[in-house]
This record gives sequence, structure tokens and C-alpha cells, in this order.
Amino acid sequence: MSQAGDADLTVRPSPSVMQHAVRLLVLLDGCGEPVVQGDPDGCVAVIRAEVRLQALDFWLRNPDYLAGELLAMVEAGALPADEYVPVIENLLESPEPDLHWYPMPRWHHGAYEAIDDAFSMLSAYGLAQVRRKGNIRKTARSQFFLTEAGRAAVDDLRTETVLSWYTDQVKLVALVAGSDVGSKLKQRQYEQAEYARTELGTNIAPIHAGVRERLDAMKTTMAGSATGAEGLS
Repeated sequence: MSQAGDADLTVRPSPSVMQHAVRLLVLLDGCGEPVVQGDPDGCVAVIRAEVRLQALDFWLRNPDYLAGELLAMVEAGALPADEYVPVIENLLESPEPDLHWYPMPRWHHGAYEAIDDAFSMLSAYGLAQVRRKGNIRKTARSQFFLTEAGRAAVDDLRTETVLSWYTDQVKLVALVAGSDVGSKLKQRQYEQAEYARTELGTNIAPIHAGVRERLDAMKTTMAGSATGAEGLS
């Protein structure tokens, strides 16, 4: 994400309902778990809690936070540096992630943006369904299902020059999220000081500069290690 600085990056036009719907669709396809007996007919994947869906959407909309998670995995030895350092570099400096960057406001439970309109669009076209589980209003929770038609639509997106960015990016989101439940994902996001310090109701502050600094330090270390290895050969 090519940026002159982080200070002005919380101001950006809101994404359209269509853009939001596309993100939710690819998240259901790329991060959903297989359906089980008792789930709605004609569905192929599900995300069983909105808090997880919101956390996944945050990473898809904020390439710098996604880059930070990938870098943390590289630092911990969970991902190979030679393969993922260029990926992280691209997330931070390529203009394409910047075009898909849309900050989210922070509320009491973290990043949140209403998904009703976007999901209504998906439902209207038969691409997704939402179901509520539980009978008591305070404990009932929404579950979000991808239909067979929705999966076919995602397959079509992969052939689109512009929209295929989302289907590629969601693979990285799935990688950093793993199988963690939504509350765990939110906890990980709150570990970023900029995220935690953001005032309620305002867009969550970016972390581009900090991730860039960590990445540069890692690249310097890698270069030094390579030079030392050449000297021993």
C-alpha cells in the first residue's frame, strides 16, 4: 500500500453495497467450514458467527493489518520467510491493495460494519443465506451460508481481471485466521495498539508504518545472514 503517511488514512469513501457483498461472498467461500447434516439444503459452506465474519472482513479490507499478521507468522517460524516476505511487501507497497483498502469503525466489540444490506443482496440472488440459531433473542446468533450458486459465482469471479483480487486475497485471510473462533480473532486484532486505542465510532487507525519497519528489520537480518553464509562457503 503506497502511502505518504498513516495520519490521513482513516478518511476514505465507504465501499458500495456491491463491494461489501463481493467481500462477504468470497469470505464465505474461502473461510467457511463445510456444512453438516441439518444445515439448509443447497448450501456448501458456512461461517457460524457474525463476530468471525466481521473479523475476517477486517483483514480483507485492511491489507496492512493482514501484512502484520503474516509477518508475525514469519517471525514465529510458522511461514517461510523467502516465500512470504515478498507477499508482505506487496501488501504494503503495491497500489492494488490500496485500491481495496476500506477502513472499518471500532465499536465496543471491535471492528464492525452492518452487513444487512450486503447480505440481502446476496440472498436476493440466491448466493447466500442467513439463519438464526437459538430461540432466545439475546442468545440467538446468525449463521451465514454459501449456496451452490454462490460458489459458482465465486468461481466466475476468479476469471475476472479486477474482482479476482478478492479471491486471491482471501487465501491469505484464511491462512492467518486458521480455525480460530471470532472472539479469538478479535483478541488478536486488539493486540495492535493502534486498533485498541481507536476511539469508539471512528475508523480504526492503520499500522502500515510499524509493519514496514518490522519488515525492513527482517530483510536486513536476512541479508546479513545470506552474506555470512556466502563468506563461509
